Amino acid sequence: MAVARTPRGTWIDEGLRALATGGPEAVRIETLAQALGVSKGGFYGYFASREALLAEMLDRWERDVTEAVIDEVDSGGGDGRARLERLFAIVATSGDGSVRGTTVDLAIREWARRDEAVAERLRRVDNRRMAYLRTLFASFCPDPDDVEVRCMVTFSVRIGTHFIAADHDGRSRPEVLALTRKWLLR
Repeated sequence: MAVARTPRGTWIDEGLRALATGGPEAVRIETLAQALGVSKGGFYGYFASREALLAEMLDRWERDVTEAVIDEVDSGGGDGRARLERLFAIVATSGDGSVRGTTVDLAIREWARRDEAVAERLRRVDNRRMAYLRTLFASFCPDPDDVEVRCMVTFSVRIGTHFIAADHDGRSRPEVLALTRKWLLR
């Protein structure tokens, strides 16, 4: 009986998990093979090098957090507010174990501090995300300054809420985030 090959996507998924927990230094072929319970020889059937895997990990992340999310939001139709509600729901349910989760995003942001090519990729992704937010907010906010502020607040909450340890004066974090969403959509 032939042994099934570990799919290419499985290597990429495991690489993203390693990146999320330990940064790019944790993405090692032997470590990934051990985590997958396979030999590292199968890796080379898909990737010429570790650098090739890292590039494909960034490709997957970029697709999954931009165009895939935009397609999912847009597929439900509706006006800008309805699409923003859908976007907020998608973001809220993107667990930290997924490529859409904040843990991978934060790991890539940290990596970008030390690698200009990753920084350029991050800039492109952030610009795409902001451009999409602008189209949604502009559909019901006529003031371009108001649109830009709402986009910045939305994006900042997505990234920054994980760094804030403050209590919320008798409110839970989910309650404050729900109030923030309500404020953004007014």
